Order: sequence, then structure tokens, then C-alpha cells
Amino acid sequence: MKSISLSLSWAMIFTLAFSAYTSAQNATKVNGPQISFDKETHDYGTIYVNGDGNCVFLFTNTGTEPLMLSDVKAGCGCTVPEWPREPVLPGKSAQIKVKYTTLSRAHQINKSIVVTSNSVEKSTVVLRIIGEVVEPPSEFSPEKMLDKAGSPTSK
Repeated sequence: MKSISLSLSWAMIFTLAFSAYTSAQNATKVNGPQISFDKETHDYGTIYVNGDGNCVFLFTNTGTEPLMLSDVKAGCGCTVPEWPREPVLPGKSAQIKVKYTTLSRAHQINKSIVVTSNSVEKSTVVLRIIGEVVEPPSEFSPEKMLDKAGSPTSK
């Protein structure tokens, strides 16, 4: 009698586990295009004035129909996005390249890029870039040596 109860318990556990797994599989598929980003915030950390302000946001179409980005807008002229104009097929990935101009002064970075697409669940996504631009240390700034008359000389 105990073995029958034990067998029925195990059968019920496996049935519930399989049912949960199947519903999770079905829940991830979306009818229509669906955009999913690898990250929605890029942290530059600390970069130098006039440093490399390029970054990439990778996205995938996890839906069942082609995904189209209709617009990608930055909040100001110092942030320039570049995105694919052609459809991204289901299961395929593409990228949005962002060039941030680090200007010629120290400052905090906190900018947004608004992505508009035909994604059925989330048609607008706000991406962020953050970080801090600092002056480079003095060893990165070449200084000219001056002779006694105040004229530049080579080191």
C-alpha cells in the first residue's frame, strides 16, 4: 500500500513539474514582434575628457513576426544613436550604436535614448547611459618645456 502511495506521489510531482515547464515555454512566445535588450543601461564608469564615448545596446526579436525600429531619439545633440532600418526577423539580433561626445570638461553622464518599435508588449523602451567624465591625470597631458627665454623646447 505504501509503495502505491509513493508511486502516485512521484507521478503527481512529475506531472506538475512538466506542466509548469510547458506553461513557462508557452509564456515566453509572443505573437507578433517582441524586443528584448541585453541591457537597458550602459555605465561608462569613469572616462577621460575627450575619451571614447561609444557603446552598443544589443537587442533580439523574441517574437514571431519581424521587428521594426521606427525611431531612436537621444535627449540631446551630444548623444548620437545609430540603429538598423531594416526589419529584424524573429530570433535574430541587431544593435543600436551610441556615440556620446565627452566634451572638453569634467561632468556627470546621465542621458536617455528613447527606442520606438512595433513590439507588441513594449513599443517604447528608454535606454540610459551613465558615468563620469574626469580630467586626465597630468602624465596624460603633455607639457612643453620652456627654455630660460620662455620659448618651447623639445623634451
